[in-house]
Amino acid sequence: MVQGDSDAERDGVGTGHDRDNGVLLADDLTRTYGETRALDGVSLAVETGEVFCCIGPNGAGKTTLVRALCGTTDSEGEVEIFDSPPTEVDRSRVGLLPQEFAPAARLTARELIAYYAGLYEEARDLEELLADLGLEGSEGTRYENLSGGQRRRVCVGTALINDPDLLFLDEPTTGIDPAGRHALWDLLEERVAGGTTIFLTTHDMAEAERLADRVGLLAEGRLAEVGAPGELVGRHGGESRLTIDTRQPAVGARALAEAGYRAERRKEGLAVADVPPRAIDGIVRALDDRGVGIDRLAWRQPTLEDAYLELTGTAVGSGGDPIEAPSTPEEIGEETGEGGGEDALEAEADADGAAHTDATETGTDASADTGTEAAAEADRRARPGENR
Repeated sequence: MVQGDSDAERDGVGTGHDRDNGVLLADDLTRTYGETRALDGVSLAVETGEVFCCIGPNGAGKTTLVRALCGTTDSEGEVEIFDSPPTEVDRSRVGLLPQEFAPAARLTARELIAYYAGLYEEARDLEELLADLGLEGSEGTRYENLSGGQRRRVCVGTALINDPDLLFLDEPTTGIDPAGRHALWDLLEERVAGGTTIFLTTHDMAEAERLADRVGLLAEGRLAEVGAPGELVGRHGGESRLTIDTRQPAVGARALAEAGYRAERRKEGLAVADVPPRAIDGIVRALDDRGVGIDRLAWRQPTLEDAYLELTGTAVGSGGDPIEAPSTPEEIGEETGEGGGEDALEAEADADGAAHTDATETGTDASADTGTEAAAEADRRARPGENR
């Protein structure tokens, strides 16, 4: 399921961005391979100094889109880079790192980047760039002997050596360890601060949330929606949610309903939607007052992953593979606080209470006093800038 673009979004101005200020403009890009429609009417506009991130799982059309924008594959529709067709733009102003890039394996890191530097009349200082890439000490190692993360950083260096005004990066952090990934993010942010415009693709939602001014949610060759990460999460990510694993879901549901919280009873326990961190202590106290033991408590904010799932019906796996939307968890009973099923709820609560008493007498109750610690952790995660 992919929602159709609005006319404004298809014109590249759906979020207030002016096409007249665009470094990169695309209108109704379509690309087919036999019967496969890899791109299906993609339109977008990227402004000077912006980081535009196209996100989606493997097979969504990200690499085909990069190739169409750069003019390295035929496509229907129109593309302009700096007011020129991609094949006519000054190549010194553009940097490109394709997803699949296999340079000469027997050259060293320094030799590879120096080779690409020689393709331009002006290039960045080689030693400075090697340091920025975290390749100090490895610059004399042959490419074939570098680790996967080091190889990817060398490849990024070949796209940065000409100090481009517009940088295309197709899955730039694939294969890079967490420390190297964060170092590369820092480097890209420095380039943006210096005026570079970046168009990148990724299936890493954390990468998009960290780097992007705007993201395009790509699925089945179409842009489902374009917007700032926070805006998309706010519109489509759903509510924050507190999940509570308990052996007494009916008693807990009644206690929370009486305390004014909207809870759902599910197989694993309880789920409470739209819970700010400051409310967690109150929820724990309401359960504790009724003797409801808590085995586990977890709070989470909605993310870009949730927004993507809501808009497309598909989740993105850790390796980038698409995952069909999970089915709704089986509920034990009706949502509490809605006025229905009171007699059944009361009977179930009585049964829960009896079971809890038996468990307590035999020493098998696994409840834990987790409320204060959970609230502190949730507050920390919710502070501006700390969950990016």
